[in-house]
Amino acid sequence: MLAAIEEARKSMSQGGLPIGSVLVRDGKIVARGHNQRVQKGDPMAHAEIDCLTHAGRQKSYKDTVLYSTLMPCYLCSGAVVQFGVPRVIVGESVNFAGGPEFMRRHNVDVVDLQNADCIEMMKKFIAEHPELWSEDIGK
Repeated sequence: MLAAIEEARKSMSQGGLPIGSVLVRDGKIVARGHNQRVQKGDPMAHAEIDCLTHAGRQKSYKDTVLYSTLMPCYLCSGAVVQFGVPRVIVGESVNFAGGPEFMRRHNVDVVDLQNADCIEMMKKFIAEHPELWSEDIGK
């Protein structure tokens, strides 16, 4: 989770949303990513999508764990289900509920850590940049 938080901070330092993600296999980071929707002007550049893109082609995701600082939205939850990532460990879902039930219905083990650092980082960002947040979640 610490590496995902680093990615979230990296995005924030670039003027983007503080959401980070890492893909892990056998305790080693396979790929990192962060929300780059603002930086790239790309509505699909969510942290989890960026991370999976950086992972490149994988023969299988069955032995991976995806970490994300924020509960994945339905776009990112769909990618998790599509590629068969079996476990997602999330920093928080207080600021955004996301799609945990969708993932669970597709046999993904979703663990929500309710991490205080993740909660506070997102809460502060939403308060300071409500227009970017609303744009990111399609409101």
